[in-house]
Formats: sequence, C-alpha cells, structure tokens
Amino acid sequence: MEATGMINGVPVRQESKKLWQYLASISGCLLVVGVGTAMAWTSTVLPKLSAEDSWMPITKEEGSWVSSLCALGAIAGAFPSGKIADKIGRKKSLLLLSGPFLVSWGIIVIAKEVRLLYMARFVVGISVGAGCVLAPTYISEISEVSTRGTLGALFQLFLTVGIFGAFVLGSVLEYAMFAMVCGLVIVLFLLTFYWMPESPVWLVGQRRKQDATLALLVLRGNDYDPGEELNEMQAASEACAGGNVTLLDMFKSPSQRKAMLASFGMMFFQQASGVNAVIFYTVMIFEASGSSMPPTLASIVVAFVQLVMSGIAAVIVDRAGRKPLLVLSAGVASFSLIALGYYFNMKDDGTDVSSYGWLPLTSLIVFMVAFSIGLGPVPWMLMGELFSAETKAIASSIAVVLNWFMVFVVTKTFPTMNDELGTSATFWIFAAIMASAVAFTYFLVPETKGKTYPEIQLLLQGVVEKKKPDP
Repeated sequence: MEATGMINGVPVRQESKKLWQYLASISGCLLVVGVGTAMAWTSTVLPKLSAEDSWMPITKEEGSWVSSLCALGAIAGAFPSGKIADKIGRKKSLLLLSGPFLVSWGIIVIAKEVRLLYMARFVVGISVGAGCVLAPTYISEISEVSTRGTLGALFQLFLTVGIFGAFVLGSVLEYAMFAMVCGLVIVLFLLTFYWMPESPVWLVGQRRKQDATLALLVLRGNDYDPGEELNEMQAASEACAGGNVTLLDMFKSPSQRKAMLASFGMMFFQQASGVNAVIFYTVMIFEASGSSMPPTLASIVVAFVQLVMSGIAAVIVDRAGRKPLLVLSAGVASFSLIALGYYFNMKDDGTDVSSYGWLPLTSLIVFMVAFSIGLGPVPWMLMGELFSAETKAIASSIAVVLNWFMVFVVTKTFPTMNDELGTSATFWIFAAIMASAVAFTYFLVPETKGKTYPEIQLLLQGVVEKKKPDP
C-alpha cells in the first residue's frame, strides 16, 4: 500500500509516520477492552451469585445461560454489522456500538432478578459481536503493510486487557461498582475515538477522495504523498463497484473459497480450543481442581499471562509469520490440555493429588501462552487480510458469526460435558481438536506475512511470485 514505484522490479516504499495509525488503532481497541470485560464478567460474578448467601441466587443452568447469551447476542450483532458499516462508515458504526454496552451495564447495576441479567447479556452481546467485525476491519484499512501485523494483533491484546481487568476488578469491587467501572471504559472510548479519522478505504468507496486524502495525511503524516495509495484504493473500489457479492458468489471463486476455508477454519479452531470455557469458568475450574492456590488469584495469574503473551505476539507476528505461530500455538495448546485432563483424571480416580497442586495452574498458563501467540490474534488478522475489498464485509460478518456460534456452543455445553463425560475427557476432547488444528494450518492456511492485499489475492489464485528479500 505504501509503494510509490519500482526499481529493478523491487517495490520502493515511502517512509511514513506511524503515530496516528497507532493512536487510532489503540483508541478503537478501547471498545475491544469493553468486549473483554463483557466476556470475563461471568467468571468472577457467577460464583458470587450461585453462592448460598447470594443476594440474587441462580442455579447452574441459569448461570450457563447468563454466560452463553452474550454469544447469542454477538451472533445477532455480527451478521448485519458489515453491511451497516459499508453504508454509514466504520467510524460511525464503531461509535454507535457504545450504546448497547452502556445500556447493558446500566441494566446489570439495577438488576434484582436473573431475567434482567439475561437481557443485559444479550444486549451487550450485540455490540461484542459487531465490535469483533468492525474493529479488525477498521484497523486493517488504516494500517500500512509494515504495521498491519502489529496493529492487527492489538485486537487480541486489548481483548486480554479487558479480560485481565475484569478478573482483577471483579475480585476487589462489589457487584454494582464493577459494572459501573466497565461502563466507564466505553465512555473513555467515546471521548477518544470521536476525534479519529474515518477509514480511507471506505471514503474512497464513497467517492469522497478529498476526505480520504485528508485521512491518509493524518494517518501517514503531512510529508507523505498519498497519490499512489489512493489510486490503489480507487482501483480496488472500481473493481467491485455496482456488485452485491453474495456467499454463493464467493463459493464460485476458487480464491475466495480458499480464503473462506482458511479464515472460517481458524475461527472454528480458535473457539473449539475451549478457550472461552476456560475464561468464563476459570474460577470454577480451580475450585473443582482443589489446587492449593486460591481460585480467584489463579484466574488473575492466568489472565495476566495471556495479557503479557498477547503483547509479545503483537511484537513478533510480523517477524515470525502467521503460519508458524499458528502451528506452534495449536501444538503446545494440545499438550497443555492433555496435562490438565491427566490431573483431573487422577483426581477423579481417587489418587492423592496434593503434590500436584501446581499442575492445573501450570497447564492453564501454558495453554494461555500458546493460545495468545497464535490462535488468539492470528485468526482475527487473517479475517482482515484474506478477503478482497468487495467480499470483506460479508466474509468478516460470517467469520465472526461462526466464531461466536462456537463460543455459545462451547460455553453452553462445557458444564454439561463436565457432568456427563468428566472433566478429564472434556479437556482431552479439546486437546484432540487442537492436534487436528496443527494439520489444518500446515496444509490449508496461506502465509500472508509482508504481503500487500493484491499479493495475497495472487497467492490465493495460485500465482507464484519470486521471493523478495526481507527489508
């Protein structure tokens, strides 16, 4: 996207400033912090609500619905969000998502019965699902090739910031204050993102080339010549003008079938790892394990490790590449889940596990480390990278719907699997799925590291390019 010419067949790229690309991405990701707090809210609140002295007693079945209704709301919010963003813009769409967030936290503050919690969780899910579509799309459209990997990984990083914050705040704040602080995160997003530029890609698609030029000058610096980048955006926009691409159209295209298989497949494996069952039920898992560490403290440690490793992933993803990180991530996650299942198997068989109290925490930490360097950030990046301009809206919406459908399935069935199959068998099932993810990644996921959008489309079409030396 930054190329301005060719010398001896090698692209020459302009030097541009990166500050506002980072500021806009970070500001947009404050909404993603809200996504993380909404996801992890149940982990600290449900044990309190299901306790004998609870002010709002709920059953295990009711608790599973409180957890999983967020995922159903996310499905409802994700599907139309791409089309809405195509009509009114990425920035306005993201700003509008603050509404359901604030309404949800308000309902939670005043809730006195579980039905209001059901409503609040579904409402917040609408913004959670739409945010998972729009935030990666916005970031991918404002960033250059040289920053796209790092900025794309910010989505998962800020998601873990929200999860970690929810674990910490939920353990020290009372119920209503916890919800109000979560609402303040969304207010902070509103106050900062209002001043950020709109996506220049969307502006060009709306024939607002002058506005797109101004947006690029903010994002790239006043010394940057946006001419060629605007021409590339214009060409891409004209190529898909006047056509409403359907899912059937995408299936007819071999390159888009490959993109869908890779993107949708990794969204499936991301959630089939069981990660959100671990996040939603972290405290309960440690209570069941009988670990020597207090369950609330253990959950904070696990979330902190996820946060740190997501930050490391943001730094290394443009160096290591997407595919190697996914293979490593799924492989190590499989081994850690096998170990966690082994612990519960020994415990269920009546073996004295007092000397193995370290194993549940260690296994979950290793799992979170593995997840955070690959399976966490990379599927969101692939969603923004693999699809052409005309297919991105519908493809991203479907990818996120699939992601949150899997969140619903895993979080809703996890307690039942524990009861019917046993905790050890449940984690071993997740381990087997992660082993299959290694093979899927190796054979079916293309490497997009360092490639422009046109180069990625050529790769999907099977066009082999000469390898360019790393800068």
